[in-house]
Amino acid sequence: MDPCSVTCCTMLSCNICGVTVTSEPDMKAHLLIVHMENEVTCPFCKLSGVNYDEMCFHIETAHFEQNELEKNFERINTIQYGTSSSRKDSTLQCRMEVNSSIHSACASNHPKISAPDPPNNGILKHKGFYSENLTESRKFVKSKEKQSDRTKIKGSIYEAMYSPPECPFCGKIEGCSQDMETHVKTEHADLLDTPLEDCNQPLYDCPICGLICTNYHILQEHVDLHLEESNFGQGMDRVQCSRDLELAQQLQQEEDRKRRSEESRQEMEEFQKLQRQYGLNNSGGYKQQQLRNMEIEVNRGRMHPSEFHRRKADMMESLAIGIDDEKTKTSGIMEALYRYYQNAATDVRRVWLSTVVDHFHSSFGDKGWGCGYRNFQMLLSSLLQNDAYDDCLKGMSVPCIPKIQSMIEDAWKEGFDPQGASQLNNRLQGTKAWIGACEVYTLLTSLRIKCRIIDFHKSTGPLGTHPRLFEWILSYYSSEREGSPKVVCTSKPPIYLQYQGHSQTVVGIEERKNRTLCLLVFDPGCPSREMQKLLKQDTEASSVKQLRKFVGNLKHKQYQIVAVEGVLSSEEKIARRQASQVFTAEKIP
Repeated sequence: MDPCSVTCCTMLSCNICGVTVTSEPDMKAHLLIVHMENEVTCPFCKLSGVNYDEMCFHIETAHFEQNELEKNFERINTIQYGTSSSRKDSTLQCRMEVNSSIHSACASNHPKISAPDPPNNGILKHKGFYSENLTESRKFVKSKEKQSDRTKIKGSIYEAMYSPPECPFCGKIEGCSQDMETHVKTEHADLLDTPLEDCNQPLYDCPICGLICTNYHILQEHVDLHLEESNFGQGMDRVQCSRDLELAQQLQQEEDRKRRSEESRQEMEEFQKLQRQYGLNNSGGYKQQQLRNMEIEVNRGRMHPSEFHRRKADMMESLAIGIDDEKTKTSGIMEALYRYYQNAATDVRRVWLSTVVDHFHSSFGDKGWGCGYRNFQMLLSSLLQNDAYDDCLKGMSVPCIPKIQSMIEDAWKEGFDPQGASQLNNRLQGTKAWIGACEVYTLLTSLRIKCRIIDFHKSTGPLGTHPRLFEWILSYYSSEREGSPKVVCTSKPPIYLQYQGHSQTVVGIEERKNRTLCLLVFDPGCPSREMQKLLKQDTEASSVKQLRKFVGNLKHKQYQIVAVEGVLSSEEKIARRQASQVFTAEKIP
């Protein structure tokens, strides 16, 4: 009997579409016209336009893996719902086909099932006509209780007409199809969901994701998809990396540009600061500063206008003749010191004094930058009072600061110290440029005065002190045979002492009773009113105290001295000018 159910005695209902007909021939005609001759469509890939046999061949070849397990459930369904006229033959044939199919899929696990596959005689339709895919096939067994009431009624009618069903896996016979269905689901659920890796056919593992394929070509296509996806991802990664690299380079370039700009700005600020500090910022020289400061004094009421005009006239006269106006000069200090040490200073064992020296201090015109020039004036004042230097200083007076600047420029033009000249732009006049030991040495040498520079470039004692400096100065002043008096007036000129930011003039050295040494220095920063206190008949110790510099008072990193030793011949002057092309100093230690 065709697959239909009896309804209302003489009415037949189609199990596929539910259409009701009055006779069995009408049902056959309906099945043939509506369900068998309609366009056949592949349930897996929706292929259409082919006949039934071609579709079966297509499904068997193209969708073998999806179709294999589904076939088991469809044949079980055919056993349960076959026609009454061919029930026995169909049951046997279906059992053989199911057992054969199970054997081909799972022979390695159940060798007992060995019946050969019978040829397809048309009793069973292809699996594509029963299920849309493998998942729907599995749902047929696993969700049997959820079928419609019509299917349950049909099963109960045919249970009485069919012979008891037999389990295709173990051969057990149950009383009805529902029991067999329950048996298969409970006892052989693992066989229904047997994974492909348990099959006897060759298996291929995907090296990337581990997916198992039974066909090498399918595996190759699957791996190609991985590679395409990987290549695409790598390409996107490369694009992203390229963008990130470009952005990083742009950020780095911007950061470098800002850093260079900031460094350039800081460098310019430091340079301008140094220019201001060393008087190279084109803000005028001695004359401009003198007038400006005197105007400030008048505006503040500390100088009368008449005094302003008198000093201005004296300054202009001094600049015109190039000689210092001696308004900052204090003379007679060395004689006062000699008297003091003869009559007092009981804590001093011995003292050595230089030749006569006049003290010069800074004025309105050079305050803050003129110490080097003032110390040169002190040193030159001593040389001018020493007969040994009359030949090279004949007819010379202590020059004013602008004249000293001009004399140094003349020495540069002769070829002395070209490196130092370059650092000061070969120009001093009209500026507030500082000078140091090198410029003093250059000027003295150009005047044929023999001198030397000694560089105490690092500390030689504890706590950053320079005891070697004191020892050298003591050796310089005590080298003459003077006997053993307490106060020794030597024929040695004073020493020019330079350190960072300032300079002084050493006019003597004390050896105290505790064997410590103490320098006696003239500081151009000390005003005349303080120095004149030393000229009193009874010089007080407090006045001398401002001249004393003990070892612990000199803790700068570096000190340089210029010591005069005599007069140069013309040949020696030329030799020293040549040596100054690469200026070097004696270093101690």
